[in-house]
Amino acid sequence: MTAAVHGLNPAESAALTRRVTLLSVATAGVLVAIKVAAWLASGSVALLASTADSALDLIASLITFFAVRYAAAPPDAEHRFGHGKAEAFASLVQGGLVFASAALIGREAVGNMLHPRPIAAEGWAMTVMAVSILLTAGLIAAQGRVLKQTNSVAVSGDRAHYASDLASNAIALVGIGASAWLGLAGIDALAALAIAVLLLWGAIGVFREAASQLMDRELPDEARARIVTLMTEDRRVTDVHQLRTRASGPYVHMQMHVDLDPDLTLEAAHE
Repeated sequence: MTAAVHGLNPAESAALTRRVTLLSVATAGVLVAIKVAAWLASGSVALLASTADSALDLIASLITFFAVRYAAAPPDAEHRFGHGKAEAFASLVQGGLVFASAALIGREAVGNMLHPRPIAAEGWAMTVMAVSILLTAGLIAAQGRVLKQTNSVAVSGDRAHYASDLASNAIALVGIGASAWLGLAGIDALAALAIAVLLLWGAIGVFREAASQLMDRELPDEARARIVTLMTEDRRVTDVHQLRTRASGPYVHMQMHVDLDPDLTLEAAHE
């Protein structure tokens, strides 16, 4: 038995995820453009860290953009259970990109701590970071609304990236401000290092969620109880046991043994 998640049919779920992934790509593109300009003007290593993070987020968002479209494709002769696992694979790629971003940022931060560099155009850099925070917060809110209606692991992974971005943008803003106003050049590098640690933590969460879906982990107990409740609403179903579930993109696959009223005809039981 296959069902769409959260009561939405596959077409509705796919439409929601397509819209929010398009918004994600657009947001990432704007962030990369303004951060590159601000980094070239200021030379801030914290801003460079945030720019590198946003650039990889753009790549990850593009991967998610195409993955959710492929995952929503109907089952075919070669993929009888559909293509939903494409979302989990996209999340794995996202996690790998975040790890790479964290490593590069960490290396740059350590180098800048050993050889501090002053920041120029501080006001421009801080304005860009403030705009980045507002745009990222708006995207996260939109992704949160979609996740309440769907169970897209790819959108969830994308949202985890931007949640880390929100925190990293705030850290970068503090680092740039401390370096500019207090003359503490090392704070900028420390902010970049904190961003790297935050990204690593976020990547671990993305890996875990994607692995759960790829390994066909059972749904949570409350979801399984809900399935049994729905099945036994029909009084002709007397018992449900050996329930097995797995998530696959916008679908939930279920297998179970069902006891039926012994007075039913074979034809009625089959129906």
